Amino acid sequence: MAAQAAAARLEAERHPGLMARTAAAAILQDIVVKGHLLDERFAPTAIPNRLQGLSPRDRGLTRSIVTAALRRLGTVRSAIAEMLEQGLPRQSLEIEWTLIVAATQILFLDVPDHAAVDLAVRAVRLEKKSAPFAALVNGVLRNIARGRDAILANSDALDKDIPNWLATRWRKTYGEDTARAIAAAIREEPTLDITVKSDPHGWANRLGARVLPTGSLRLETHQAIDELDGYGDGEWWVQDAAAALPATLLPLAAGLRVADFCAAPGGKAAQIAATGAQLTAIDRSAERLKRLSANLERLGLTAELVVADATSFKAAPYDAVLLDAPCLGTGTLRRHPDIAWIKKPGDLVALTALQGRLLDKAVEMTVPGGTIVYCTCSIEPEEGEMQIAALLRRNPDVMRSPIEAAEIGGLSELINSQGEIRSLPSHLPGPEPRFAGIDGFFAARLKRRD
Repeated sequence: MAAQAAAARLEAERHPGLMARTAAAAILQDIVVKGHLLDERFAPTAIPNRLQGLSPRDRGLTRSIVTAALRRLGTVRSAIAEMLEQGLPRQSLEIEWTLIVAATQILFLDVPDHAAVDLAVRAVRLEKKSAPFAALVNGVLRNIARGRDAILANSDALDKDIPNWLATRWRKTYGEDTARAIAAAIREEPTLDITVKSDPHGWANRLGARVLPTGSLRLETHQAIDELDGYGDGEWWVQDAAAALPATLLPLAAGLRVADFCAAPGGKAAQIAATGAQLTAIDRSAERLKRLSANLERLGLTAELVVADATSFKAAPYDAVLLDAPCLGTGTLRRHPDIAWIKKPGDLVALTALQGRLLDKAVEMTVPGGTIVYCTCSIEPEEGEMQIAALLRRNPDVMRSPIEAAEIGGLSELINSQGEIRSLPSHLPGPEPRFAGIDGFFAARLKRRD
């Protein structure tokens, strides 16, 4: 076995790009079958580390393949199934992931067809169980390459690349046209949004970015984040334009006592700390708080960091509380396409119960007359509009403080009839699809009665 592994390693090293493809296949299986998160599998601490021995360039290629495959997984799987009349060979079901990696390159990435096919064939020959099916893999992929135009023409964003349970929910909640617009937006790889400490127009000029109506900057660069002007000096941080809205709804000022529940990874915490408010950032994960601490240190900002379960946290009441509650995350599928294939309908039950408990705690931890902002990066109404309606029914001490379009750059389409933010991935049009869109978010501002 050791000799076979060594031979396989030597073969991979002889053919540039082969190790990246085998890593991509393994990571896709980790995500779709085992439920691991995309970012988790690309972290340096991942166990097993599928990227070990890969150059930075190959790591980037691996991530590009995996992300594209997840974004278009339904289309890719359908194309493969059409070419396999008798299905996958039972003796080696793992070849599906090699086929998905190669088909993704053929259909969606700028990779020569012959290179994608050749490396896939070499990949299946590395394993004893899959080697007998090298000719099958070769034939399937060549047929996909020949049928590319028809495959892409028949690829429906909502019905192919969104799991059925989510597509059904979105049709029911938003209607056919909006559900299709959401699915189409999710297909597009998003650009980089950042939040700057000050002078957004000045930084837009320096970074070649556009200033969005909300004040966020949208960059057009493919340069590594830590190589961009101002990053090392702590002048800005990465944050989707929608994620930057909730913190701006708080009455922030120097000296104000503010609690940020579920604070990691820290974009909203940075916004609060930058105003001079006295911030307490609470998260149950010590590891995530370490990353938040490192981000604040880079930005030259300070906060009290507390490792705790927010539902049982005890302290003197705060002037304001921001609750970015755990949720399905379906509003972030543009940036996190793995969520569509990991989350299940049953996850909503536990999450909505937790959100309700966190909301009650947020009210309890807010002084009379204080402000609570509740938000989720979900487009499921149970995690947004319905949570706030339920809170108001059970707690007469809380009332809505409606959000005005002028507070979010005049984007009235993001404000619902109750004065809450409801952004969708299809909102915020741009000059071309890649520069359009915004994460799906819900946010409500509440007041605790005096």
